[in-house]
Amino acid sequence: MDSLPALARDPAAWAALVTLIVMEVVLGIDNLIFISILSNKLPEAKRARTQRIGIGLALVMRLALLSTVAWIARLSEPAFTIAGHPFSWRDIILLGGGAFLVWKATREIHQHVADDEVDELSPADAVSITVRAAILQILMLDIVFSVDSIITAIGMTSHVAIMYVAVIVAVAAMLFAAGPLSRFIERNPTIVMLALSFLLVIGMTLVAEGFGSHVPKGYIYAAMAFSAFVEGMNMLARRVKSRKIQAQASRVVR
Repeated sequence: MDSLPALARDPAAWAALVTLIVMEVVLGIDNLIFISILSNKLPEAKRARTQRIGIGLALVMRLALLSTVAWIARLSEPAFTIAGHPFSWRDIILLGGGAFLVWKATREIHQHVADDEVDELSPADAVSITVRAAILQILMLDIVFSVDSIITAIGMTSHVAIMYVAVIVAVAAMLFAAGPLSRFIERNPTIVMLALSFLLVIGMTLVAEGFGSHVPKGYIYAAMAFSAFVEGMNMLARRVKSRKIQAQASRVVR
């Protein structure tokens, strides 16, 4: 393993670091959307703390997994075969995480479409259960995204120090963006449905990869970016229309 001073003088190491940071940030978008949607269901006083806990868990999880790089690499090796198809432990983790994400996104979409039933619990008890449930669900997804992220990083560089730096920088970016993203989603209800649709697609992608069907993530993120662009144009059109209506109303009053 090369020392840090040697890596600092290696242009290839810097290129690998920048590439890995970008990749970690992009992969972290999925996790960040999930954390933002869950935290927005909590009272405002609880949201920032829940976001910090969720992102902190992601950092701890990834740093801990990086200390067992050799073991993580072996997760991609076939462990058993079902109906002639080999499965690795990584496949099982992706299948479980993808199925959970599909179930969670579908449930959240249903809750946004249908009226929620009145909870018989007291408000204080409901908040306590919701906070614990949110943290538990964030932890479950952190495990899936962390394993996928570390295995991808192993395929890009053999320098563990570069992986550590990339993970820390990416998680710091998530921590910085969590608050603004959460507030943006809260101010724009239509974004919630779009974000849940993203999570549904990501969940299906994880399930497909768990069964051995590789789905290029570039296509997924390009589709997500295009959908976000279209929704941004719709938001702009609605804002312009609202201003015109307000201006017409003010002229009528005068």
